[in-house]
Amino acid sequence: MKEITIKVNGMVCGGCENRVKNAVSTIEGVEKVEADHNKGIVTVNMKEDISKEIIEEKIQDIGFEVVKE
Repeated sequence: MKEITIKVNGMVCGGCENRVKNAVSTIEGVEKVEADHNKGIVTVNMKEDISKEIIEEKIQDIGFEVVKE
């Protein structure tokens, strides 16, 4: 299983975390999503290699800002 962490701005509460988790979970191949609004990070575990850009785009589509490193 592969894991990636993405920095996200705009999550301010548990509801925001749930919105991100629900959206990213719809991507085929995603096993588990954890979001932490205090740290501003989203951790994604996947069965197969999924492009980081696809995950970032899904997060941006629901109104959050992805921080590029």
